[in-house]
Amino acid sequence: MKRKALIIGLSVFVAAWWLLSASLYTVDETQQALLVRLGAPMGVVTAPGLKMKMPLVDNVIYYETRLLPLEPSIEQVILGDQKRLEVQTYTRFRIADPLRFYQTVRTVQQARAQLTQLVSSSLRRELGRVPLRALLSEQRTQIVENIQNEVAEKAQSLGIAVAEVRLHRADLPYETSQAVYDRMKSERQREAKELRAQGSEWAQEIQAKADRDRTVILSEAERQSKITHGDADAEANQVLAEAFGKDPQFYRLYRSLQTYRQALAGAGPTLVLSPDAEFLRDLKTGPSSGGQR
Repeated sequence: MKRKALIIGLSVFVAAWWLLSASLYTVDETQQALLVRLGAPMGVVTAPGLKMKMPLVDNVIYYETRLLPLEPSIEQVILGDQKRLEVQTYTRFRIADPLRFYQTVRTVQQARAQLTQLVSSSLRRELGRVPLRALLSEQRTQIVENIQNEVAEKAQSLGIAVAEVRLHRADLPYETSQAVYDRMKSERQREAKELRAQGSEWAQEIQAKADRDRTVILSEAERQSKITHGDADAEANQVLAEAFGKDPQFYRLYRSLQTYRQALAGAGPTLVLSPDAEFLRDLKTGPSSGGQR
């Protein structure tokens, strides 16, 4: 009897414990709970703490109150000027109305899928109206703001509040980027050729001016040299004339010695001359005596 009573008591305790645990649930500070009774939503619990529910009848679905990220894959968008652009966005959203959220999309995965379509359609619609240069200017902020406002307005029907939509990256496709790079390279090469041609023209002008100045300087120097040389010859002749006038015999002897030096300096050991040659007179007789010296 005691054993049977112990078993019954233990069974009652387990049943009571299970009933109590099935009747209680907790809501964290970062969560909000939707109470569903037999498939019908009963209400939203946003205050954190320990709560009660009907066991076996009520079900609790938890949703985050914090911002949730959404980063879809890269997609190609055709701009208003028919150029292609690879764009990747990132979105931050939160579940603002759990009841409507449960009635429309139910799960966060479905919400992400719906929100990705909304962002993609708004992105394509807005970027399809503007050229590429608009994304590289101050208009980019307004374009992104328009996309965010449109997505936020449409997401309200899903019980979602969109905090922000931004362009994570916006690049030209590889083929387009390569074409732009090739065009820029060709343009820079053309400019380089023009600058080299202009530099070569300037170099030729400078070289021609330098050659002209060189010719003028050399001509002037040669003219001045000839004038100086003529003045020196005139002065030398005058000195020689004055010297000849003072002592003609000494001048004749000096000129004879210069002639001997020039004639005999490069001669061989033998020199054949006539004995009565005028050239040998000073060698045979020496300078004549008498007269001025």
